[in-house]
Amino acid sequence: MYLRAGAENKRAIMRMMLPARGGVLVDVGCADGADTVALAQRIGASTVVGLELADQFIEPARARGVDVRQVDITQPWPLADASVDVVHSNQVIEHLAQTDGFMREIRRVLAPGGYAVVSTNNLASWHNIAALLAGLQPLPCHVSDEAVVGNPLALEETRYGDAIHRHLRIFTARAMAELARAHGLALDAAAGSGYYPLVGAAARVMARLDPRHAVYVVQRYRPAPF
Repeated sequence: MYLRAGAENKRAIMRMMLPARGGVLVDVGCADGADTVALAQRIGASTVVGLELADQFIEPARARGVDVRQVDITQPWPLADASVDVVHSNQVIEHLAQTDGFMREIRRVLAPGGYAVVSTNNLASWHNIAALLAGLQPLPCHVSDEAVVGNPLALEETRYGDAIHRHLRIFTARAMAELARAHGLALDAAAGSGYYPLVGAAARVMARLDPRHAVYVVQRYRPAPF
């Protein structure tokens, strides 16, 4: 169910991507570059940049043709002001404490007429609400840097390792949109994806009818005038 919701989220992101023929795409948290390349093909970008910190992803992404900059994205990004046509980031913002800086950097690097698509876990999803009603920690909401605690249904290992990264801030759709607006980004489109415990067509229908309680938030922003 988790994997199918993740795949559906990537499809929802693709539907948000608008043509940018010959433009510059920046994928924030590009991992091995597989999704980055698919996004670039979708929009027709001619320049594809990835921002990534993890050593194990750098060479695989570069082998796919992504211009990877190995950087800590909590610091200023190595990109010029107003130089990027499209910013994409999926499942990254929840790992950051500096979410203001994240949105501020998106606004800084976006060119006039550009856009950003950002996706993350939805705090208001039904499975998180059900966990709270049962007195359990919502699955995406980590409270320890060392162990997964508070919910026996958690699928992760009980200790954090190299493959497990804690979530620091989990958003509702409204909170995401308002944070973006606070940093000069106007909400252009929004959707939800995944809908536990449903899968397949039923999940897609319910996420469309009730995005407020979907598993993931997907939002597209445009630069607002300063």
